[in-house]
Amino acid sequence: MADSTHPLLSLADSGESEDTPPLVKHLPSLDSTIESVIGNFGWPQFFQTVLVSIAWVFDAQQTFISVFTDAHPTWHCTQLGDESCNSVSNICNLPTNSWAWDLPAETSILSEWNLECAASFVPGLPASSFFTGCLVGGLVLATLADSSLGRKNMLLLSCLMMSLSSLLTVIFSTNIWIYSALRFLCGFFRSAIGTCALVLSTELVGKRWRGQVGVVGFFCFALGFLSLPAMAYMNRGSSWRSLYLWSSIPGIFYSILVHFFVRESPRWLFVSGREEEAMATLKSIASTHHDSSNWNFSGMCFEQETCNSNLYSTVKILVEKKWALRRLSAVMVIAFGGGLVYYGMPLGLGNLAFNLYLGVTFNALSELPSALFTFFFIGKLKRKNSIIVFTTLSGVCSIMCVLKGKIMWTRLQIGLELVSFFSACTVVNILFLYTIELFPTCVRNSALSMTREAVVLGGVFCPMLVSAGRKDSLASFGVFGLVIGCCGMFAAFLPETRGGTLCDTMEEEEHKLEKASCNGVGEF
Repeated sequence: MADSTHPLLSLADSGESEDTPPLVKHLPSLDSTIESVIGNFGWPQFFQTVLVSIAWVFDAQQTFISVFTDAHPTWHCTQLGDESCNSVSNICNLPTNSWAWDLPAETSILSEWNLECAASFVPGLPASSFFTGCLVGGLVLATLADSSLGRKNMLLLSCLMMSLSSLLTVIFSTNIWIYSALRFLCGFFRSAIGTCALVLSTELVGKRWRGQVGVVGFFCFALGFLSLPAMAYMNRGSSWRSLYLWSSIPGIFYSILVHFFVRESPRWLFVSGREEEAMATLKSIASTHHDSSNWNFSGMCFEQETCNSNLYSTVKILVEKKWALRRLSAVMVIAFGGGLVYYGMPLGLGNLAFNLYLGVTFNALSELPSALFTFFFIGKLKRKNSIIVFTTLSGVCSIMCVLKGKIMWTRLQIGLELVSFFSACTVVNILFLYTIELFPTCVRNSALSMTREAVVLGGVFCPMLVSAGRKDSLASFGVFGLVIGCCGMFAAFLPETRGGTLCDTMEEEEHKLEKASCNGVGEF
């Protein structure tokens, strides 16, 4: 880390007095510079935001595709009036010639590879492998976007390799073991997509539009999720490989667009010492009506902190700083609870007495009002209170799903499930934006990656809980509700960031904490 300051940029008509105290200039310098240069939110920034956020579409498709490809198909008795067959719900207790699948065997991996009577962990192995791959990939790739590769290149690499591994799944999956290995590979590269897309899109715009731009990615994720039941329904009589084919090829073409049209984060370029590239990026995304002839490259100072190229240097910084570790720990606990419900609810739809296609569609649709709510109210919502309220609501509704057939109609269960899922979606949306505001530029991508890791860790446990929930819903919906409700309380240990300024260095964040402490405002 360098302690020196370097002239960067100012507007010729800024009118700042030369005798202004250096400390006053230092704190808001880079944030104010970017705000001044890019002007109002214009078409260039809108184009970049949308193009970067499209990556979430393919992220969502690969995350939830196993709901259909790995589903347990429906079956029927082959002989009418066979009471011995009709009275049995478990086909493993029937002769193989007394029943048949309703659809062709290749529509699901369970029917194609005869896994209907395999041990309970085998059908869930591909989904668990995918989330485990996300977990490992997050640990390995977490800091590359902050250190050597940058936001754009990491997004390009992740999306391209995820799509290629999905395409390989179509070609080389001949049994459950190869299929699970390829799902692990897909999850490994998928782990960095959402983080890079969110951080890059928010760093390409000014502070005023940060929250709204971040929500665009959530919209795209919802669209990707919503596209799955439509694709699955149109291919319901075809091979499960068709879903992977339809989702992988567009992802490859999208990666090409990212390479040619997406710009790197100017914040990351500045912090990395690549000032000329940062200025070129700022000029390219500035509003078309913004006059660049008055820009002056001197007189604007900020403390430049060059990112260490060491892969885990940023993680080391987060652990060594007590305030950063305290924030990261609380955020990750909340993220774990949110991820458990966020991934667990769609995976558990098969345990409900409801149509699978409609259930997934309703869950996907519930992400849209969640994104809309976040989009319109993120500027007014207090982060801490919002997380506590929505985690509590999600937990209560999830636990109430256990009471089916006891004090409520069965049809009400899907409504409670949707409210719980909607609340979990909102928690995750707000939490991601909250994490961006809690950490400075030099470690922001790594902190967000760790937060997503905690969300994915919740997803790793979901298949096991959903499997146990087939016998007793308390083991799935009950656990979901209890965990997210308790985890949400950790938001009380985080500082409020609404309306604050993004810091770029650890020293800048620490100075802000010292200033708040002098004013009688603690960390909590």
